[in-house]
Amino acid sequence: MDISNLREQYKLSTLSKADVLENPVDQFKLWLQDAIESESLEPNAMTLATVDSTGKPSARIVLLKEINTEGFIFYTNYASKKANDMAANPNVAIVFNWLELQRQVRVQGSIQKISREHSEKYFHSRPRKSQIGAVVSQQSTSIHSRQVIEEKLELLNQKFEHLEEIPMPEDWGGYMITPDTIEFWQGRRSRLHDRLQYYKDDQNTWKLQRLSP
Repeated sequence: MDISNLREQYKLSTLSKADVLENPVDQFKLWLQDAIESESLEPNAMTLATVDSTGKPSARIVLLKEINTEGFIFYTNYASKKANDMAANPNVAIVFNWLELQRQVRVQGSIQKISREHSEKYFHSRPRKSQIGAVVSQQSTSIHSRQVIEEKLELLNQKFEHLEEIPMPEDWGGYMITPDTIEFWQGRRSRLHDRLQYYKDDQNTWKLQRLSP
């Protein structure tokens, strides 16, 4: 299989400093809305990169569930591989890739857990089956077969059958990424892409610069 000649010409749009807002989080919200309106599949999907205590990197796709003035919020199992990585090294990166718009957004920052109250509010807003799924899965642990989780699911369905509210597991909740750099990437012809990067200066104020493609 020869993939060396696979390439696309990016020509949908351009990106200049005059096009973007002063605050990168506000700019991100605009681009996320564009991705939603373009009917991009899972527009809130992001690659999360972490590094463990030995310096070994890992990456996986997770879903952004909230964004506010402080950062980007997602939810996961607190005993998972990614959680262990983040406990050892709170520096993380996320990437959004919207192929339909020929755009990417890269974010670097630090991670911290959000409050249990905040996590519970989101947990109980999820579909009931998703709530039970979070209880069933001991994420990233080795299991003998799929039958193990299917049997556990059946037992928990019976246990919670008459409960109006399913208790949130102790080892499940949210994280917030507080960004220190946010880069907006717009594909252009001849691989001369537009890259605008926001970064924080010594006074914790957002600054904007253009990067070479």
